[in-house]
Amino acid sequence: MSASLPQAADALERFANERLEALRDAGVTVDSAPDELRALCLGSNWAFEWLLRRPSALDRIVAEGGHRVAPDRAQLAAELDRALAGIDAGDPAPAGPLGAALRAFRNRQMIAILLRDLARHSDLRATTAALSDLAEVIIERTLGLLHPLAVADWGRPLARDGSEQRLVVVAMGKLGARELNLSSDIDLVFVHPERGVVEGGAGITCQEFFTRLGRRLIGLLDTRTPKGFVFRVDMRLRPFGDSGPLVQHLGAFLTYYEEQGRDWERYAFVKARAITGDAATVAALEAGLRPFVYRRYLDFGAIAALRDMKAMIRREVQRRGLETDVKLGSGGIREVEFVAQVFQLIHGGRDRALQRRGLLDVLPLLVRADLLERDEAERLREAYVFLRELEHRIQALDDAQTQRLPDDPETVERIAALMACDDATDFSERLAAHRAVVARSFTDLIRPAEEDDDGEAEPWRVLWQLVAGADGYPGAGPDDAHALELLAAGGFSDREAALARLVALAERRRTVITQDIGRQRLDALLPLLLEAVVGAERPDVALERSLRLVEAVLRRTAYLVLLLENPGALDLLVRLTAGSERIAAVLARHPILLDELLDSRALLTVPTRESLAEELAAQLADLPVGDLEAQMEQLRYFKVATELRVAACELAELLPLMKVSDALSWLAEVVLEQVVRLAWDETEAQYGAPSKADGSPSGLAFGVVGYGKLGGLELGWGSDLDLVFLHDLPAKGMTHGDRSVANGQFMARMGQRMIHLLSTRTFTGQLYEVDLRLRPSGRSGVLVAGVEAFAGYQRDEAWTWEHQALVRARFVAGAASVASAFEAVRREILGRERDRRRLCEEVLAMRDRMLAEHRLSRDPERLATRAELDLKQDAGAVVDIEFMVQFLVLGWARAHPELLAYTDAIRILETAAAEGILGAEDAETLVESYKAFRAEAHRAALQDQPARSDRADLLARAEGVERLWSRIMTPAPRGPARAGAD
Repeated sequence: MSASLPQAADALERFANERLEALRDAGVTVDSAPDELRALCLGSNWAFEWLLRRPSALDRIVAEGGHRVAPDRAQLAAELDRALAGIDAGDPAPAGPLGAALRAFRNRQMIAILLRDLARHSDLRATTAALSDLAEVIIERTLGLLHPLAVADWGRPLARDGSEQRLVVVAMGKLGARELNLSSDIDLVFVHPERGVVEGGAGITCQEFFTRLGRRLIGLLDTRTPKGFVFRVDMRLRPFGDSGPLVQHLGAFLTYYEEQGRDWERYAFVKARAITGDAATVAALEAGLRPFVYRRYLDFGAIAALRDMKAMIRREVQRRGLETDVKLGSGGIREVEFVAQVFQLIHGGRDRALQRRGLLDVLPLLVRADLLERDEAERLREAYVFLRELEHRIQALDDAQTQRLPDDPETVERIAALMACDDATDFSERLAAHRAVVARSFTDLIRPAEEDDDGEAEPWRVLWQLVAGADGYPGAGPDDAHALELLAAGGFSDREAALARLVALAERRRTVITQDIGRQRLDALLPLLLEAVVGAERPDVALERSLRLVEAVLRRTAYLVLLLENPGALDLLVRLTAGSERIAAVLARHPILLDELLDSRALLTVPTRESLAEELAAQLADLPVGDLEAQMEQLRYFKVATELRVAACELAELLPLMKVSDALSWLAEVVLEQVVRLAWDETEAQYGAPSKADGSPSGLAFGVVGYGKLGGLELGWGSDLDLVFLHDLPAKGMTHGDRSVANGQFMARMGQRMIHLLSTRTFTGQLYEVDLRLRPSGRSGVLVAGVEAFAGYQRDEAWTWEHQALVRARFVAGAASVASAFEAVRREILGRERDRRRLCEEVLAMRDRMLAEHRLSRDPERLATRAELDLKQDAGAVVDIEFMVQFLVLGWARAHPELLAYTDAIRILETAAAEGILGAEDAETLVESYKAFRAEAHRAALQDQPARSDRADLLARAEGVERLWSRIMTPAPRGPARAGAD
């Protein structure tokens, strides 16, 4: 036996030898491909008989190398062109010369594919790609020949602009995914670009023209003649199925799916791909279908339909007795595909990487997205490859469209040998093991919700039925004794208020939700929600905040399904909203963020700057190049989703205050980095690259400096960004583009784009409020200053308060050259020699103005009697500490440049203590007070409360800071050697 079939039985050896002898007797040059022919004799009755009738065909295949290596697409097209050269294409009849030539070409290529596949020169991917290439090349070339014949017969189909329209052939199913098998139907859908007109000829419409053309194409490919067929064609996936028109123009086609498309059609279009047509029409087709197939939110609303499809698949297996069918039977190919496509339909709108057609490409992406465990995905991959190869072995036997295992033992032994199994028993055991893997994954997928019901929600089911009533009949009122009793038993403090909220929701259920399916989803969710709320630390708060979200999505009940299908996400929602008013409000405004609750591990993983940068870059890389709207939306989603993660980590006490601020600051930095790139690319595309000093085109020469909280790595919840934009190019240069402008104008447009990208509100909100008033000359200054102009302003014109602001300024995004230039200016300005007495007087004056603006003062009587502290602005609070830090840097950095290493208050205070500028005890008092004030402000922000507190310990800390303020911020004739020294 050949080494490719090492375990074949003696009977199989005799069978193969007898067939080889028969081929030799018929004149086939057997020695030219002995191993491949031996495998072919075992694996394909059809190919064996075809070669007996055409003994010279093998010589041509071997001469071209087709028995071992597949031709690429261009070579295949060239071979078809040679095969059709000289053929009378004027007769489109299936039995005519063109039909005969196509059938001969198809059969010869199929023999070559079988030789490679059965001898294992091709793996599954290579075989399905070769089959798909064959179908596509035949369709393209045949349509190319038929179109001019149709024009000659019926006239020229024109678009509104006078251009000639062409038929768009959309490949569905296996062909669309380039996974065609040896005996597949090709599922097609036809579209033409627009309604248009037909010029000259028979006076028909464009739809009639392309319908006739489509029928000719189908006839040439599908009709069985004495020479066979080319490909079986199935058109039932078109709009309205067999009862619908064969061809529609693009507008009508997309309108159908927008208005009437069903869930099974979404499932079918996951693999759809246009294989002919002009680029503009194909792009419009794909763009129009994408939102139908892939919802932009996690589409758990499709689960009920998918669950029904799953049940239908199982019923069909039982009804039709398909247990031996490796495609349709339990644990078969269709179930593997269903597992992958369910995840694609639900998650593909949010994760565009999942919008792939080929199953072997999708499985590793599902692992990357944490939707499948790596081991399960690998087992499914192995099962799929085994089952698809087995499908090919079955179909190769007689070129028949079947996936059923044959009944006779001899044929099973032949298949076992070609599947590299020891014998039929080994084959059966391996097949059963693979099918068990698939069946288990299929069974575990989207189980009916009732299978997970533990019965603990029953009292809350009773309560909701009592409150909601039956459709058409009012439910319980706000004083219903039974309902109040149930709420009291659940631990609600204000049971009347809780019941009133439920009664209000029941009323909205009747008036807002218009479809029965929506009401059913709400009715299924509410008992589970109430069960989760009762388990919260503060049920009343948890109920009020959770119901706010439910009310926000009553018209988008797919979100209710998301929570219904994911009990862990529901529990996490209740915990987060109970813990934070801010989170509750954000989720109610952006329910799309519920997606993030599906994976609690990811949600509660503390982000790093590197992980945030990688994650955002990957998300943007998945978007279509140049789609600015999608990029803006993705940036906003990433920002609010990351803030949700940070808040969840803070509530779970995984992130202390300092780390929360770090994470929020890192988030702003990575967002700014991407915004800079987008803005630069957009501006450069419009005007060309700006010029460097030598006149050559410049790369990125723009930078962003963060001031205030961003500069000090101290961003909090809801903080805006204090930014300054800089560049390091000569203002008089010109850009290198068709719309050339001066460098200065380029940078002004760049700054405007930055503001637009950061501030524009989209579906998911805006990125950040931006404050640019700290730029040189404030509002009257240029939007983007050159580094040299910035340095000159800081040296000669800036006020002391602007130098104070520079203490907390930090380069955060953009070109490295701008970063180094800015840092040099910062060190120069902050390291100046200063008159400390005068400096202190100017800092005190600025601080007094700020207190007055906030209607606060340092009046001793007020300080002695105040019962509440403004955590940021009050005397002895955060701003006092920040002003002391700024005074220390401006007054002592000349002698102690180590003070310039950091921009955050805490590390500057620690450095001041280490340098002996500030006493260690004083520094510790300021550091600990600063942390305590900001931590309390963070807690207030999470509850959307003002940053104020009446806590006695914080008031005492403010008194301690005030005492240090009095010592440190006292003008002295020469200034003490150490700040605050007596």
